[in-house]
Amino acid sequence: MVHDKSIAAFAEAQRYIPGGVDSPVRAFKSVGGTPPFIDRGEGPYLYDIDGNSYIDYVQSWGPLIFGHCDPDIEEAVITTAKKGLSFGAPTVLETELAREIVELFESVDKVRFVNSGTEAVMSAIRLARGATGRDDIVKFVGCYHGHSDSLLVQAGSGAATFGTPSSPGVPADLTRHTLLAEYNDLESVRRCFEASDGIACVIVEPIAGNMGLVPAKEEFLFGLRELCDAHGALLIFDEVMSGFRASLRGAQGLVSVRPDLVTFGKVIGGGMPVGAFGGRSEVMAQLSPEGPVYQAGTLSGNPVAMAAGLASVRKLKSHPDLYATFEARARRLMEGFREAAAAAGLPLVTEVRGSMFGFFFTDEPVRDFEGAKRGDNPIFKAFHRRMLERGVYLACSSYETGFVSTVIDDALIDETVAHAGAVMGEIARERGA
Repeated sequence: MVHDKSIAAFAEAQRYIPGGVDSPVRAFKSVGGTPPFIDRGEGPYLYDIDGNSYIDYVQSWGPLIFGHCDPDIEEAVITTAKKGLSFGAPTVLETELAREIVELFESVDKVRFVNSGTEAVMSAIRLARGATGRDDIVKFVGCYHGHSDSLLVQAGSGAATFGTPSSPGVPADLTRHTLLAEYNDLESVRRCFEASDGIACVIVEPIAGNMGLVPAKEEFLFGLRELCDAHGALLIFDEVMSGFRASLRGAQGLVSVRPDLVTFGKVIGGGMPVGAFGGRSEVMAQLSPEGPVYQAGTLSGNPVAMAAGLASVRKLKSHPDLYATFEARARRLMEGFREAAAAAGLPLVTEVRGSMFGFFFTDEPVRDFEGAKRGDNPIFKAFHRRMLERGVYLACSSYETGFVSTVIDDALIDETVAHAGAVMGEIARERGA
């Protein structure tokens, strides 16, 4: 492949944008090389400005469950945009999308829309603090909940990729209210409650997607529910990534544990910027203008994002059988990767939840961030680069999750697996495996 235009575009971008990107992981620092600058997407493919095409397993980091330029979502966006992009006033689209979410999620009575997953989580934590009158929160090492100050303390995803588990610019006075526990380790959570008598909430990704794909054990989630109930704290599920991806009801469609608050994003925007948080009526009643906890946003619930999300969610609701197809295809892909790795003599473990998949070049099951860090990053780096050269666009960090969509069929998966087999064989031969 030729990448001359992307190389030039990246150099130009770095003159005006820090690092040349508006989100750190896009810079390809962890995998090397120049990120392709994308011109357009169509169905399962991305096309860069050099004219190269790629089978897209990133899907804009999750939202595009129907692939690029889905005609129904596209029509909803165009029709709504022609009426105006934003009003800063209520529209019925907000109520309609909220109703769809409430009807699907047993734990959600009311929803408030915002503009990003980061904003959703930040607002949910403020609400939890306001509702309980407490300051401390518990998060888990390797779970990423956005870049707000209270949460950028030993994070996964982009921060972990660069080996900086916390960020300069985050005041120590804020981080002292964030207690860190180990994912899938209930005893570490108990120690947090012992260390503080003022815990407002425990926030967790029930299916972690920012240290690779690492699901929580159901007994771990049950234990979190019991601890929160015993100590009067709220349990927050961050389903920004897993909502409508792991199942129609997100992680809550796969386990019986119910949180007090849930955060959403990704699919509920259909590709447009959106986030949301919701929960039980008595908790949400603490939110302004009903209650004293303040949160606001000019573009929150803007009609174009609501229309895109509504089209996406309604399509999923009317075709619930899609999730069996998603899982079958994601498993086909991961089984193909495992067979290719075994044939090449490379270690590989994989995970699948609905339309989400993940893999690590290690021979040990991954249950937490320490396990994720034991993955062989040099192998991943070589694998990513060579797959990209063969026209397969995978997440550019071993700490990210991959996605299938309705437009990625068995033929494309088999093509991807064939490329993976060739690439893993090359890597093994070079390593003398």
